[in-house]
Amino acid sequence: MPNNQIDYIEFKAPDLNAIKTFYSRCFGWKFTDYGTGYTAFSESGVLGGFELSKEPILKSVLVVLYHKNLAEIQQKIMENCGQISVDIFTFPGGRRFHFIDPAGNELAVWSDK
Repeated sequence: MPNNQIDYIEFKAPDLNAIKTFYSRCFGWKFTDYGTGYTAFSESGVLGGFELSKEPILKSVLVVLYHKNLAEIQQKIMENCGQISVDIFTFPGGRRFHFIDPAGNELAVWSDK
């Protein structure tokens, strides 16, 4: 997988069953559940998922980039006026962190390494 490319888009939803029903009926998307708080979608043109959230949805989309070396890209982000908003954490399938770009947008970077 190439570095520095948009790889995944993540949304929030207060009801995963309702959101899965909506997108599967309207657009034919397929879903894979990862526990009770997350579902990934496919058949949409780009991979992505929905995270269960009971908080009001203010930032609705999280764009996720891929990089094989999280420490390297995290350092580069900080050196170029980006701020780390969520430190590196592990999830099923890999690790990731979130950052705020100089314009205030939050994105994430993940790695399967």
